[in-house]
Amino acid sequence: MKTNKNQMDLEMNLNAPHSMGTTIIGVTYNGGVVLGADSRTSTGMYVANRASDKITQLTDNVYVCRSGSINLSFASTHLTLLFYLGFLAADSQIVSDYVRYFLHQHTIQLGQSATSKVAANLIRLLSYNNKMLETGLIVGGWDKYEGGKIYAIPLGGTLIEQPFAIGGSGSSYLYGFFDQAWKEGMTKDEAEQLVVKAVSLAIARDGASGGVVRTVIINSEGVTRNFYPGDKLQLWHEELEPQNSLLDLLNSSNPEPMNI
Repeated sequence: MKTNKNQMDLEMNLNAPHSMGTTIIGVTYNGGVVLGADSRTSTGMYVANRASDKITQLTDNVYVCRSGSINLSFASTHLTLLFYLGFLAADSQIVSDYVRYFLHQHTIQLGQSATSKVAANLIRLLSYNNKMLETGLIVGGWDKYEGGKIYAIPLGGTLIEQPFAIGGSGSSYLYGFFDQAWKEGMTKDEAEQLVVKAVSLAIARDGASGGVVRTVIINSEGVTRNFYPGDKLQLWHEELEPQNSLLDLLNSSNPEPMNI
């Protein structure tokens, strides 16, 4: 039994770094931005957290979508900060915590909230100067100077302003969809529906994406957070209807999808 257990641990790789193989999205619309993400965090083949929140607040009007994994060499050199924060965080959490702290000082000095461009440039600076970081982020926010803006900061620290941005392992399934579905001048509801639909598509195809869909809408009126449970998402090709248990599937009158 011990050998079997060791083999199972090896196959599931339970000691692997926490990976946020994920789907993150940022979309601009006529008046603001919509950010969206799934909620699955994995450790190798094991789902470590099925309801994590990958959309982090940086200021009152700027949020960041996080993807990536933990880099142990970077974490080991920042243990003092991590113990002060109370947890050993993934790279994206370390970056967002640093940036939140810097933006708080920035707000105190200027007497007003930082813009999304300032937040994105701080993340770019940290990512570019610390290339061991294994993280890709999407910054979205609204300010009175430029309105709603989306910035993508992929691995390596490049900063790209885009009308929409997608990231994470699920993004490879969505490029063609966004080329066809995104349009300029969308309303708030159209933009949020697009984000939810896109994340549900990625969940259907990407094994590292799953759980629920969370969205954040940012505009001149403030911030609105929405939550879409997994059993309420649209089903796509070859997906099974949700069941109460595996026994319900086996006892159903039409169990063909379970045949191997």
